Amino acid sequence: MSGNPSTDVPAGSAEELDAIVGAVLVASRALVGVSARSLADVEDTVTLTQFRALVVLSTLGETRLNTLAERLGVGASSALRTVDRLLAAGLVTRRENARDRRAVAIALTRRGRSLVDTVTARRREAIAAIVEQMPADRRAGLVAALTAFAEAADEPVPELHEVPEGSW
Repeated sequence: MSGNPSTDVPAGSAEELDAIVGAVLVASRALVGVSARSLADVEDTVTLTQFRALVVLSTLGETRLNTLAERLGVGASSALRTVDRLLAAGLVTRRENARDRRAVAIALTRRGRSLVDTVTARRREAIAAIVEQMPADRRAGLVAALTAFAEAADEPVPELHEVPEGSW
């Protein structure tokens, strides 16, 4: 076996799915390690969960609390607690909608944006070092495969999901 799920097992089979899931699990462990190391210097500022909220806000722009909760896969009350902690740390702002005071919009502050940019740059460097160690012929389908994976997971992409200015 070559270790390549697409050539070792029949396409569309349960074995292929199992091989792919196994490969993604192993890769996710590597990515979790990269994520943890990238947050090492800011652990006293934010938790991994709080950082995920900042990344979602960075991607979506100013966002309603309910949308943030949906993207994080948590209830509105959990999202609100996370936002409250991020507010206290000066990383986000919270603004009520003038027409509907129950609707709350959350956005990054400059400090929040800076933190996301710094941690993301660290992750990018670490991932680049890993990708550079891969054989060139094994990198070819990586972009397409990971893009399809992210799309299937409904991971927000900035160009597609930003809140239009003036929608609030």
